[in-house]
Amino acid sequence: MIPKIILSAGPYATRRTIGYLFGKGRANEHIDPHLVASWNGFAPDPGRSPHRDPKDAMAQLVTQLDQPVKMLGDKAPKDTVWHCPVRAAPEDPILTDSQWADIARRIVAAAGIAPDGDEHACRWVAVRHADDHIHIAATLVRQDGRRPERGYDQRAVQREARKIEVDYGLRQLKQGDGTGAKRPTSKEHFKAKRLGQDSATRDVLRLRVRRAVAAAADEAEFFALLQATDVIVRLKLGPSGDALGCNFALPGDTNDQGEPVFYAGSTLSPDLSLPKIRKGLATTSSEPATARPGNPWHQATAAAERIPHHLAHDDASVAQGQLVALGATLDLLPVTAPAAMRAELERAAAIFERATRSRITADLASTRALRRSVQAIWRDRPQDGDGTGLAMLLDTVLTAVAFAVHWHRTHQHAQQEAAAEQALVHLQVVYGQVAEPVLAGLAQRAPSDQIKRRFALHLQEVVPEHAERILNDASWDALATVLAEAEAAGHNAATVLDQALGQRTLDDAHSPARALTWRIRSLGERHAPGPRAQAAKARSTAQRPGIPAHPTAGVPLHQWPPARRR
Repeated sequence: MIPKIILSAGPYATRRTIGYLFGKGRANEHIDPHLVASWNGFAPDPGRSPHRDPKDAMAQLVTQLDQPVKMLGDKAPKDTVWHCPVRAAPEDPILTDSQWADIARRIVAAAGIAPDGDEHACRWVAVRHADDHIHIAATLVRQDGRRPERGYDQRAVQREARKIEVDYGLRQLKQGDGTGAKRPTSKEHFKAKRLGQDSATRDVLRLRVRRAVAAAADEAEFFALLQATDVIVRLKLGPSGDALGCNFALPGDTNDQGEPVFYAGSTLSPDLSLPKIRKGLATTSSEPATARPGNPWHQATAAAERIPHHLAHDDASVAQGQLVALGATLDLLPVTAPAAMRAELERAAAIFERATRSRITADLASTRALRRSVQAIWRDRPQDGDGTGLAMLLDTVLTAVAFAVHWHRTHQHAQQEAAAEQALVHLQVVYGQVAEPVLAGLAQRAPSDQIKRRFALHLQEVVPEHAERILNDASWDALATVLAEAEAAGHNAATVLDQALGQRTLDDAHSPARALTWRIRSLGERHAPGPRAQAAKARSTAQRPGIPAHPTAGVPLHQWPPARRR
């Protein structure tokens, strides 16, 4: 159940509000508007007065609501009308008028508008014109001439709504922390329908601005990307001429004067103000000249594999920064994925967006590698013919999102936890679509049983706690294939397997065989060591005091030099 408080000012605020509630609606959606409750139980009902002109009943109702305000004259408050729509979830049962009346009384009591038993409280009415919601309208002067004590009424109303959900068996929403993005209003939804848009302008702009932040290397590229995606930008300039803020609009979304309707970045989402955008862009400033090039899919996967460690072991600020980077990764993945998977990835990104913000300040210093490598995927479109790169990255992202669920649960971030859980469902669908064909193709090239037995023996030796699960996994043949292919490329298969096992624990992997398949596929594409390097490493290992030489010992792949030519 979602209550939302709106304040109105001006001499005709009550008339405007009541006129809207008993009118046809902006899209003729108001069917049978009528009172379900009021401050005294017998207020005039413009919707159910068959023997009176509805306009006369409406005028009488407005007069009665306004009476305490008019009595104060010039001493009346600036905001005179308190308007609170209360909406049930689509899957909730249809409530009766008497049930909605009880809900309305509980809401105005919680807000301080009309506490229980207070005969001098504010005047209010509850109007129903649809099965799933009511509107509560009150004037903000008590009948004794005092102001209502409604401090923090939004929080109080939300707390009461959570109790109402339990009492009436309604869908139970999660308690927020004030960091959620503002939802589109019903007016914005109706306008989107008139314009032929699938989503409200606010949601479209938030997606495009977030994606530009994720993709841009600097501020100039950020604004260029917005222009390329048909986003109109209006900068707020200070006395020095420097940009202090920015507003965004879509070309087709205009007001009555035909001018674009602008949304401040901070109203699209708390992390989209210009100062916070600049802070995020600073994380992906120009790559140092000494940086070593590589496959961006592998680099992004390696960086994403570190997220669970950050969430489990680092301080809260670093962990929060990792969630921001994970969200940026999901923002860009849809534009790099095959067309058939984009819609599901976009849904995952839009949902996980809520999981990227909390009251904890994000430390972004440790996110550079992930954000730069994902930008490289978006910008350079590295070859990924069979989908292995995307499958590797998605496998790692799935684990990271699962850790995000646990991290938010630990910190009692209810809305963020729920968002991460929902995003996980969509990501699992995409992962299945990407990974299954790749794994099936690898399994068809599985090596002989003799070679597979050799690999199995090594697994049983080095990871006995996971060996049985790996060998019984449907992806075991695919894992054996990538080990055999790495061996054919000049690697020591046992060493590659050791390297893959050493990257990160398999304890949290949904499928250890799949996780190892992607890691070994990545490692196998690196340069194989030359014979001299292998021999030198073997001698070095054997000569270390107290450390016996392992028959499969070899140099870690990231240290292997290419073979020297004479």
